[in-house]
Amino acid sequence: MTYHWLQAPASQVATTAQTLLGWTVSANGVSLRLTEVEAYAGTGEDPASHAQRGPTPRNEVMFGSAGNIYLYFVFGMHWCMNIVCGHEGEAAAVLLRAGEVTEGIEVARERRNHAPDSYLARGPARLVNALGLGRDANGTSAVDGSGPMLLTPPSAAIDPALVASGPRVGVTAAHDIPWRFWLVGEPSVSPYRRHTPRRRPTYTVIV
Repeated sequence: MTYHWLQAPASQVATTAQTLLGWTVSANGVSLRLTEVEAYAGTGEDPASHAQRGPTPRNEVMFGSAGNIYLYFVFGMHWCMNIVCGHEGEAAAVLLRAGEVTEGIEVARERRNHAPDSYLARGPARLVNALGLGRDANGTSAVDGSGPMLLTPPSAAIDPALVASGPRVGVTAAHDIPWRFWLVGEPSVSPYRRHTPRRRPTYTVIV
């Protein structure tokens, strides 16, 4: 199996993201079918991308080989997972936002504290948790079988009429770019919530 389409230029990351819908990701006894993804372009092209200002110790995986896993930690408690794409040295990635558990559902239920089945991998942090992945997966390959997770294609191509797009979730910059893609009618797809910046509390000094 070849994954040359993952090596398309970073400027084509939106097309790459749509291609991932319907693919299966498998790890640690659980498999799920991707129903929602989100695209992020490379340096200088996408204000919402972690790679916007160039390589850092946190995002260096994004500048590596297409098909590698880029994990990042949010809110001090959750991991989110991306698949690196584009040419090596030009960062781009696709965030895996949601999926339908197709194998190992009992294992996923245990990991997710017996949440409803449609919520087992609904949202990027829940998806990573359902797969039992953590920091050690960062930088490993999802396509050559050497890492803890494997990405495999569907048995039939997804009908383009079933793919919808809209604004990205949880970003302050470029949030209206319609680079979130999902399969219509899938209960595992997360609802859209526009990011609202937190306001710092104000204080009145009484003298």
